[in-house]
Amino acid sequence: MKDSEAGYPQPSYAWYVVSVLTVGYVFSFLDRQILALLVEPIKRDLGITDTQMSLLLGLAFAIFYTLLGIPIGRWADRHSRRTIIGIGIVVWCIATVLCGLARNYTQLFAARIGVGAGEASLNPAALSLISDYFPAHKRGKPIGVFNMGSFLGSGLALILGGQLVSMLFDAPRITVPLLGELYAWQTAFIVVGVPGLIVAVLLVTVREPERRGSFALDADPGSGRQISVQAAAGYLVARWRSYAGLILPMSCATVLGYGFLSWMPTMFLRTWDWEIGRIALAQGIVLLVCAPVGVLAGGWLVDRLYESGTKDAHLRVFLGGATVLLVTSVVLPLMPTPEAAIAVFVPMATASASLPGAVTAALMIITPNQLRAQVAAVYYFMINLLGLTVGPIAVALVTDYGFKDESALPFSMSIVAGISGALTCLIAFLALAHFRASVLEAEGSAASVGAT
Repeated sequence: MKDSEAGYPQPSYAWYVVSVLTVGYVFSFLDRQILALLVEPIKRDLGITDTQMSLLLGLAFAIFYTLLGIPIGRWADRHSRRTIIGIGIVVWCIATVLCGLARNYTQLFAARIGVGAGEASLNPAALSLISDYFPAHKRGKPIGVFNMGSFLGSGLALILGGQLVSMLFDAPRITVPLLGELYAWQTAFIVVGVPGLIVAVLLVTVREPERRGSFALDADPGSGRQISVQAAAGYLVARWRSYAGLILPMSCATVLGYGFLSWMPTMFLRTWDWEIGRIALAQGIVLLVCAPVGVLAGGWLVDRLYESGTKDAHLRVFLGGATVLLVTSVVLPLMPTPEAAIAVFVPMATASASLPGAVTAALMIITPNQLRAQVAAVYYFMINLLGLTVGPIAVALVTDYGFKDESALPFSMSIVAGISGALTCLIAFLALAHFRASVLEAEGSAASVGAT
């Protein structure tokens, strides 16, 4: 065993922890995205408008999900990450069930807020936790596998939700003991919300590992675990080029992803007259098959290059995947047939799946242990805020005000993908030297041998 691996938990147990956290991530995306495919039954039964529905899909979830992540991240850098994740899972599962018990729009809106608040706890604490289970040169694969949970959850939500749409639209109410009469879409929320509690139970078997990779910060020397907000801000601002070089390109890629996937079913409907259930099934299958390939290949390549001495391996792998994403996302909407478009979606989904793991692993390497959860929270705040707000709207604006023609949607998608994809690649390329310098600094600043 290498010196840098001494003292770390056994690999088999470490991977068990990654598996538990990944399953939790899958359930989070399933609970988060099932709403998008139940729009019509909910609108019909609650008598609400498109605008009210859009607030449920975006605002109610996104604002609390993004804003709460930062204070939760600071808490996770000081206290038990396992406990924080467990509480968050219980909160979002109960909130998802409450979505199913909602009798009116106000109750559903409040429950949706709870889903976002609970899910805000998972990613910052989980990334910090995984980083203390694996040495730096073996961190790419486990972090990549954890990030795969978002793609698997999205795939399952598409497949299950797509099939539910046709079944639930005209389904009658059902009577459940103690709960009374429920619409079929309410039952769907309960069904997907309850199983996640199993993950909260499994967290009892997860041990809080020793925190590793604490740096002696110039702004707060000898401070140990208690890093002041001022010292944390000073550390990050002094290295803003490296952090911006990781967070900004991933934010641009997220704009591309949210914008593209939000409009892809509509594009298939308008261009080729495919039903929503059909395209949802096709998208879901591609994601379920290709996401593991992209995650595992990207994580393996990151670890192999980094261990061989390529200090900017993470950003180089990200840049390669972003280049494939740029080309495929521009070309896909312009394909002559739906079958050809799905074929192009295969390499696009594979490349997309390799990006989050590379960036988050890079952030964990250059960030002191005392700040990892907080940096992760800032990272998720930025990518989700930009992705959820800019992505879908940008495509719509180009269609409505640029082309002024709904049938031009494929061209709008291609234009937005081209701009955001090009920015992704350009910013990542310009950040290579800064990131390389930060990796060398982090390796030299570790408080003990192998602590990175």
